[in-house]
Amino acid sequence: MNKKLFFFLGFCALLALAQQSNIVIKLVGQEKPTIAVPDLRGSGASQAYMGAFNSTLYSDLESSGYFTMAAKSMYPLQVPQRSQDFQSPAPGAPATGLSLAGWANPPVSTTYLTFGYAGESNGQFVLYGWLYNVKQPDLQNAQMIGKIYLGPMSEVGATKVAHEFAADILKLFGVESLFGTRVFFVSNRSGAKEIWSMDWDGTNQKQVTSYKTITTMPSVSSDGSRIAFTSYLNGLPQIVVHSTETNRRLPFFNQQASMNSNLTFAPDGKHVIYSSSISQHPNLYGADLNGGGIKRLTSGRFIDVEAKINPKTGGDVVFISGRGGPQQLYRMSIEGTDVERLTSGEGQASNPSWHPNGTHVAFSWTRGYDPGNFNIFIMDVATKNYVQLTHGAGRNENPWWGPDGRHIVFASNRSGGMQIYTMLADGTQVKQLTKAGRNEMPVWGK
Repeated sequence: MNKKLFFFLGFCALLALAQQSNIVIKLVGQEKPTIAVPDLRGSGASQAYMGAFNSTLYSDLESSGYFTMAAKSMYPLQVPQRSQDFQSPAPGAPATGLSLAGWANPPVSTTYLTFGYAGESNGQFVLYGWLYNVKQPDLQNAQMIGKIYLGPMSEVGATKVAHEFAADILKLFGVESLFGTRVFFVSNRSGAKEIWSMDWDGTNQKQVTSYKTITTMPSVSSDGSRIAFTSYLNGLPQIVVHSTETNRRLPFFNQQASMNSNLTFAPDGKHVIYSSSISQHPNLYGADLNGGGIKRLTSGRFIDVEAKINPKTGGDVVFISGRGGPQQLYRMSIEGTDVERLTSGEGQASNPSWHPNGTHVAFSWTRGYDPGNFNIFIMDVATKNYVQLTHGAGRNENPWWGPDGRHIVFASNRSGGMQIYTMLADGTQVKQLTKAGRNEMPVWGK
């Protein structure tokens, strides 16, 4: 090979890798501060629930993807329980766990330290929690959090308090906690495809619908108050909307068509877009929240589905279309104009999902990397640069961004049957959330 051509190709490859890395850095970040999270102790009745508290606090901070967790094997023997426990070591004396330097210096080499203790007050679980920046030169400037947290005297209460303490820590760094968010998904574990929900970490799995037919393709409103899905209640796919607070069915007008499906909510909470075959071929339509005020957005003898409205601007839409051959990822204005293809035309694209920042999308694609299987990709919509997150782990599809913009929930058959997983936006920290039955099409709501 010509040397100039060889170096040119090498330069192009490095440039592509840099573009991909920039996408991940923007969304997850590169430099991670170190935090030490020693186990806290409890007195009285609270002592029985400290295991649940400590594991939850550590897990929440670790799974956020924001911190590097200092190795517990490097912690000093002495750990402060109260702010008053810190001491200024005498000149020349070695630093201990009761001094800032004992944590800031090797072998711990952390920047942040959580500490505190739990007790009982009027039958409640009480946490006294602190966060210190141990790199500060003096104790007066080290404290970042010093707060009392209350919860029921139970494992549930201790876990709740740990989530709240972790959420306050993450908030200081501009990271949204996933505590209180839910994932809705499709499962056949009850004998028919129904909509289920679970907490963001896979706990508290509950059946939402009981239509005893095919119920699929869930979507959640931006405020988390409504969930829409497609159900074959009358033998044909129709859109159904529920309140997430009462689980009651809400009014929605379905056009007379062989198919109405794939509803997505606008960020203003007043409009929706969905796919309908009223003109024989599935095209995209806009409507009011209850299905009225219908406006056709696309037209043609091809399939347009899976529209997703930009959550930041509300002004543009990504969707899947077969207008150019195999299904690809497209973008258009909310009015249906300025249509452009985002993917290259290779393979098949599916399941787009907007990042909360409105500049990136996650989607699944068969772009030749693993023939016959979908993998998860992230694309910068403005530049069309993309990065692949899953590799050689079966079929991976239906990515949906977490509200924190750092996590993605998706479905994969990497363990055999199709199950629900989460991962960071750099493809790390993959965690399986479901095991019973076949589980797919997850969406993340507040």
